[in-house]
Amino acid sequence: MNVLKKRTVLVMTVLSLLTIHVASAQKTRTFNLARLAQQNGLRLENRKLQTLIDGGVRLTDAGKSGAGVAWVENLTFSEGAIEVDIRGKDAFQQSFVGVAFYGSGGQTYDAIYFRPFNFRAEEPVRRRHAVQYISMPDYDWPRLRKDFPDQYENAINPQLDPTGWFHVRIVVDKELIQVFVDHNLSPSLRVKKLTGRQTGQVGLWVGTGSDGDFANLKITTR
Repeated sequence: MNVLKKRTVLVMTVLSLLTIHVASAQKTRTFNLARLAQQNGLRLENRKLQTLIDGGVRLTDAGKSGAGVAWVENLTFSEGAIEVDIRGKDAFQQSFVGVAFYGSGGQTYDAIYFRPFNFRAEEPVRRRHAVQYISMPDYDWPRLRKDFPDQYENAINPQLDPTGWFHVRIVVDKELIQVFVDHNLSPSLRVKKLTGRQTGQVGLWVGTGSDGDFANLKITTR
């Protein structure tokens, strides 16, 4: 075997070993949310829950003030990806749906959430408020919009059906959060973390005056 072939084989071997190492360092868990709810695997805060026939769940009781969360029991998340299918509704100021993470009890968590009623809004300003990052309790959306306009929220392109299911993939690194919608290769939102939080619980999240549907939760940790 000549020198060039030896080098090629060596490079391919190294790349293969690196791929195996990365894959082995990651752990992916998938959840049938309806089954998880039936097994008491979701802890509810400020909402009730219904199971859907397709394996998803609905957080209900939208008349309650404040956000509601269904936390996944016995799960701690630090870095990796959170994926889930979400469905809201086209009702102005009545549909805030998303994912909470780094939860540590009460109103202490980070969240990525969506405003489906803004997905196809005629006003450009409203369309820019389609996806939002918050870090509670100190960085809720009013403070972020006032002190950091258009930094922690953004439009979603291409536009989504405000009443349909859409897929969300939230990639969380040590300092950066990226949000990919409907398998788009470009992030709809890319922000730096607002706090030094590095670990906590994951939950399905709805905002004030909202209910929402969730299905096909998948969490990859590293």
